[in-house]
Amino acid sequence: MRHADVTPALVAAETERLVSTAASFRNDAVLAPSLCEGWSRGHVLAHVARNADALVRVCDVALTGQADTMYDDVASRDADIDKGARRSAHDHATDIRDSAARLAERLEALRPEHADVKVERTPGGFPIAVGMVAFMRLREVVFHHVDLDAGYTFASAPAEVVTLFLRDAVNRLVHADSPPSLHLVTTEGGEHVVGDGATRVTGPAAQVLLWLARGRSDGVRIEGPVPPLPFGG
Repeated sequence: MRHADVTPALVAAETERLVSTAASFRNDAVLAPSLCEGWSRGHVLAHVARNADALVRVCDVALTGQADTMYDDVASRDADIDKGARRSAHDHATDIRDSAARLAERLEALRPEHADVKVERTPGGFPIAVGMVAFMRLREVVFHHVDLDAGYTFASAPAEVVTLFLRDAVNRLVHADSPPSLHLVTTEGGEHVVGDGATRVTGPAAQVLLWLARGRSDGVRIEGPVPPLPFGG
């Protein structure tokens, strides 16, 4: 699977799984910590909804030709997340479903000629290719579903999606300002080298991805010095 192979249907399926998890929470569970440092589950859920709205803006640049950015600025993005974090589980689930539906309409309307349109994340910020929006949304939905720490793990996602995310994570490290030195080997047969490969990390692809994304070493074996990683996603 490549980035361009991510379909609106796949995004919709994983979104519905996330909505089901959100709807299953008691309201006090929304306030519990997530795997995202400093964020409650409510922060994660609010972010997922507002991310859909932001990606609608990206798609609309291509569909309408009207200039815009994904976010107005980082401060307003963070404020919107904080404002919505303490809502009820029902309200979070409804917001995610409704905002995802608005994005789904845009994803279905996109055509190949829109793929290379670039939209800045914030004014003057790095550009996002519209052709990457479906992948970006899938990544947000799956990663943050894992972050809820409520039974869904990377192993719950389709194997080809995990492979794609792992390859994407490695590519990000390769192009980081100070790439770590890693040799990643998955039990499924995947192998990736970053830098000179001094530290060997082995385990199932889903667990290796969790380590790369959130620093959780459950299920992986690390041989060599543990490098600092830019945890995030």
